[in-house]
Amino acid sequence: MSSPVPYAENAVRHARARQVEAQRSEMISRARLLTFVSAAGLLIWTLSREATPLLLGVAIALFVVFGALVVWHARVDERVTRHDALQLVNTRALARLARDWAHLPEAEAPHGFDLSNHPYAIDLDIFGRASLFQWLGPPATPGGRRLLATWLTRPSLRSEVMERQQAVAALVPLDQWRIVMAAHGVLTASVRHHEIDAFIAWAEGPHPFGKYANALQITVYTILITLWAAILLDVAGLTSISLWPAPLVAGLVLSFATARHLQITLDRAGGGEQSLSRYAAMLEHAVKAPRSAPRLEALLESLFADNQPAPQAMRRLKRLLGFGDLRRGAAILHIPFQALTLWDFHVFFALERWRQRCGTRVRGWLEALAELDALSLLATAQRDNPTWAVPAIGSEHEIQAESIGHPLISDEKRVPNDITVGPSGTVVLITGSNMSGKSTLLRAIGLNVVMAHAGGCVCAARMSLPESDLQTCIRVQDSLERGLSYFMAALGRLKGVVDAAQHEREGRVMVYLLDEILQGTNSVERSVAVRAVTRHLLEAGAIGAMTTHDLNLAEEEPLKSAARFLHFSETLDPDGTMRFDYRLKPGLATSRNALRLMKLIGIDL
Repeated sequence: MSSPVPYAENAVRHARARQVEAQRSEMISRARLLTFVSAAGLLIWTLSREATPLLLGVAIALFVVFGALVVWHARVDERVTRHDALQLVNTRALARLARDWAHLPEAEAPHGFDLSNHPYAIDLDIFGRASLFQWLGPPATPGGRRLLATWLTRPSLRSEVMERQQAVAALVPLDQWRIVMAAHGVLTASVRHHEIDAFIAWAEGPHPFGKYANALQITVYTILITLWAAILLDVAGLTSISLWPAPLVAGLVLSFATARHLQITLDRAGGGEQSLSRYAAMLEHAVKAPRSAPRLEALLESLFADNQPAPQAMRRLKRLLGFGDLRRGAAILHIPFQALTLWDFHVFFALERWRQRCGTRVRGWLEALAELDALSLLATAQRDNPTWAVPAIGSEHEIQAESIGHPLISDEKRVPNDITVGPSGTVVLITGSNMSGKSTLLRAIGLNVVMAHAGGCVCAARMSLPESDLQTCIRVQDSLERGLSYFMAALGRLKGVVDAAQHEREGRVMVYLLDEILQGTNSVERSVAVRAVTRHLLEAGAIGAMTTHDLNLAEEEPLKSAARFLHFSETLDPDGTMRFDYRLKPGLATSRNALRLMKLIGIDL
C-alpha cells in the first residue's frame, strides 16, 4: 500500500514559499519605485539643462531596468498567487479527509439541476452541506462541476463506468498532477462565463460577411497593392500626378463601412479569450495527463486542432488579438496606420483563419477539460482511501458488499457492515431501535451505489452490483406551499418508487431503499400499505432494503416469505446509559428504546 499524500507537509511548504515570494515581491516593488523615480528625475534634470550623452544614457538604462523589474515583479506575484492556490488545495484536502465541512467550499447543485422530484439526491445528501458533492469537490471548472453533478444524479451504463474506472486508475498515482489541476481551478475561479459563451458563439458562428467574405478579401488586397504601388511610383517620380490618394480614400471608406462588423468580431473574440486565456495554463497542464487508458487517450486527442495542441492554438489566438489591440492601445496612431496598411483587416482575416481551423474545437476542449477535472476528483477520492474497493458492475440481480460504510462519516467513527441486497424476489427488512443505525445503513448503500455508477471507488472492502437505477424514500417532507401533509408526501414518493420499478429499463435493475415508510399513519393502515408496496416491488423484480419498527410486518405476507431479516441492537449500562455498536446482526430486533431515550434527555415518564 502506498504512503498517504503528505497534504499537511505540502500546505506548510507552500505557505513558507509564499512568504518568501511575498517578501521578494515587496522588495521588487520598492526597487521599481526607486528606479522609476530616479530615471524620471534624471531625465527631467538632464533635459532641463544641456543634456549630456552619459546622463541621458544612464536615464535610459534606468528605464530599461524599471521595465525588467516590472516583468520580474509580475512573475513573482504570479508565483505568490500559485503558492496561495496550492496551499489552499492541500488545506482543503486535509478538511476532506477529516470531514471538516466548515472548511470545504459550499456545494449546492449547479444551476438548472431540479432536485425537487429527484429519486434520491435529497435523501442521500448528494448536494449541500456535508454532502457527497462537497466531499468530492470542489471541481476546477464549471464544466467539471456540471459533469460530476450529472454523474452523481444519472446512473451510467456499465461500459461508461468501466471506461471511467480505467481512467481514474491511471490518474490515481499522479498526486502532483491532480493537486496542480485543482490549484488551476482556484486560479480560474473568477472567470466570467458569459464572456466564454460569447467567445464560443463567435468561434462556432458563421463568417460575419457571409458570401461576401472572398470579395472583401480581394477588395482589401487590391486597394492595398494599388495604394503602395501608387506611393512607390510617386516617390520614384515616375508619374506626373499623385495617384495614391484615391486608393487611400477607398481604404478609409471601406474601413468605416465595415468597422462595426470588425469591432464585434474583435470584441467577441477578445473578451472571451481574456477569460479563456486563464484556462490556457490549465490546458497546458491537462495535456500532460497519461494516455494509458482509452478514455484518457480520447480526451487528450480532442485537445488538438489543426495538428497543434489546444494550448498552442490559444497562444496563437492571444498573439493575434494583441495585434488587434492597436485600435485601443494606440488610438492616435490607429487611423493613419489603418489608412496605410488596412491593419484591422489583416487581423480580422487572421482571426477568421484561426476560427475556421480551431473554432469548432473550442467547445470540445472545454468538455475534455471538464471530464479530466471530474475524473481527477474521483481519482483523488480513490488515492486518499486506498482500502476502498473499485466496484464490479455485473449482470447478477444482487448487491454484495463487504465492510460497507457511509463515505461521509470519518474513518474514526464509521462502522462497516457486510450486506447482500437481492436477488430479485427478495427484500432486506432491517429492524432496530431508534438511533441504532438503520437509516445510516440505507444511506451507506445508496451513496456507494451512486459512487459506483459515477465511476469512482466505494466505501467497502469489496462490492459488486448490477447496472441499476436507484430510488429512495428516506427523508420525506411535507409542503405547505403544495398543500401536502407528511402522509400525502410519503404516498407520492412511494408511488414514484413503484412506478419506476414497473417501468424499469431493459437490462437494468431498480434498487430501492425505504426508511420507515408511512410512519405518519396508524399501524393497521400502514401494515396494509407496506404489504401492498412490497408486493408491487417484488413482482417488478426490483431489489432493495427497508427499515421498520413494526415487527408484526415480519409475520405477514409477502414479507414473511420474501424478506431476509437483519437488525441493529444496543446495550444498556448499569447507570442507564445506552451504547450502540452499529453492527448488523441476523434476525429481528427484540428491544425498544424510545422511552429510555426520553428518560435519558430528562423527560419524566
